[in-house]
Amino acid sequence: MMGADVKVSELVAETGVPLATIKYYLREGMLMPGEATSATQANYGDDHVRRVRLIRSLSEVAGLPLQKVKVVLDLIDNPGGSLFDALGRAVAALPPHLDDAEPPYPLAQAAIDELGQLYDPRYAAVAQLERALEAVADAGIPMTPERLAVYGEHVRAMAEFDIGRMPSADPAEALGYAVLGTALYEPVIAALRRLAHQDIAARRLAASETAVRGE
Repeated sequence: MMGADVKVSELVAETGVPLATIKYYLREGMLMPGEATSATQANYGDDHVRRVRLIRSLSEVAGLPLQKVKVVLDLIDNPGGSLFDALGRAVAALPPHLDDAEPPYPLAQAAIDELGQLYDPRYAAVAQLERALEAVADAGIPMTPERLAVYGEHVRAMAEFDIGRMPSADPAEALGYAVLGTALYEPVIAALRRLAHQDIAARRLAASETAVRGE
């Protein structure tokens, strides 16, 4: 950890983010200013390191363009109003970005109804689900009731785990937990699913080869 009262050059060295990018974060308000020590100098601390690493994670791991990163950070810093509404706006900033999508969303609504879930049709994830279901149908592997039931059960269990651990005292902290957990853990979930596919395929192939050899 860097400690307090260091120059911007040390912030660059600690985070591995170029100086020009740090200055861009500062100009755009994504990174809070340091403590000014002169007209052209400022000191930075651990909070700045965490913020720069967060921006980098949202951009490089979650795949958000910097404009969308700024939206998420602004909502975390100033959630305002209803936490539920703020979360909806933050989710809309997460990929995939479907700014041109418009209701109705028949495939998504039918799937959500089948799962028995409450939802707001204006929630960005409904449009995201519609586009995803259209894509799998176009590829010749449409969502079946059996797959939907299995996926729905296990995804809901993950959501229950996440929401059950969401801080409740501070709206900004709760929003940050929910949004960052969604953005940064989705790549983890995708990778774990692929690894599970590999493991199960390898075990089944090994079992098939053993059966063929009569062992």
